[in-house]
Amino acid sequence: MSSLLLWKQRLRPAYLAGEARRVGGKIVDRVRRPHRRVAALAAAGERRGRALVSYLVDPFLVPDGSSLPHTHTHFWESRQIARTFRDLGFDVDVIHWTNREFVPEKRYDAFVDVRLNLERLAPLLGDRCLRIQHMETAHHLFHNRAQRRRLADLEARRGVRLRPRKLIEENRAIENAHYGTTVGNRFTIETYAHAGREIHRVPLSTPLLFPSPAGKDFERCRRRFVWFGSGGLVHKGLDLVLEAFAATPELELVVCGPVHLERDFQAHYARELYGTPNIETAGWVDIAGERFRRIAESSVALVYPSCSEAGGGSAITCLHAGLIPIVTHETSIDLEGFGVELREASVEAIREAALEVAGLPAAELERLAVGAWEHARREHTRERFAAEHRRAIERILADWERSRG
Repeated sequence: MSSLLLWKQRLRPAYLAGEARRVGGKIVDRVRRPHRRVAALAAAGERRGRALVSYLVDPFLVPDGSSLPHTHTHFWESRQIARTFRDLGFDVDVIHWTNREFVPEKRYDAFVDVRLNLERLAPLLGDRCLRIQHMETAHHLFHNRAQRRRLADLEARRGVRLRPRKLIEENRAIENAHYGTTVGNRFTIETYAHAGREIHRVPLSTPLLFPSPAGKDFERCRRRFVWFGSGGLVHKGLDLVLEAFAATPELELVVCGPVHLERDFQAHYARELYGTPNIETAGWVDIAGERFRRIAESSVALVYPSCSEAGGGSAITCLHAGLIPIVTHETSIDLEGFGVELREASVEAIREAALEVAGLPAAELERLAVGAWEHARREHTRERFAAEHRRAIERILADWERSRG
């Protein structure tokens, strides 16, 4: 039965179109070879120095005025980080964070890296180069251990061993940095505490804004929930959510994510994904599209029990869309009276939280949803990221210059 369910899904036009997009994207990357390119921005105003940024080079390879992908916040954020230094008077070179061949041929006064190049390039840049790690994940030791615990828990519950996804390569970036910035919250920062570096928080941005959920028919949508995420399905708790809702037929779940890319997970959970009446598997859903808007309008809450994040981008998107968050502490979302933090990452805790939310009065559901939306609009926008990132870099530069005499 499970095999039949899987083949029916893989023959659907939406699945075939998704595979075509994925393969097409890989071909484009091979042609453009962005991982070996170097982009350059000239300083705005009086020149102060030269900076090197190691993040994503892709946003600098598109024509001026072209829109960036909205599938992840890091496309725009990597461009904004470079623009911060440009606006502060630095000529800026940008390389891709996976470019392990780049060797600096210029003198740099500042270097920003997200992970893999900081330790390698630190000795080549010299002691007078300010080094900053920009943290868009929790520390790799915490991240990897947390995911392996989730996989071990799944094996204990269901007797199946799935392979790890999106583990972070070991690195000593924070140990080789002078300062840090992060899009995570206090949880994320604490995973780096061992290094004793000063870390500045810069609230995660969002690609799109949505209207307020005020006036939404919460009586109609109170029983419908959403899991919304990208790759690393066990890491992000989809296994727990599927089991919880399969055991709670009075509630409904919509799964939004590229389930087909993790075939071992898809095969094991085929019955829950495709053969359970109260669970709809929508697959990858474009947040700019009509389908996402309809899902958000017809649902009450996001259920997202991730085991390690920095900023929780998919959760922030759902806050903007007016969904009440039901999340783990490790999702790194600041719940200011508008969501539910799970007491533990378990099937039973998820069931309890979802039933509790579904049972709230419509007026209370509206209060929570509007609170989530207001928080996202206040804290997580591109304007907020740009302002806070500039403020953080100005403080770091001032402190660095004082320390150097």
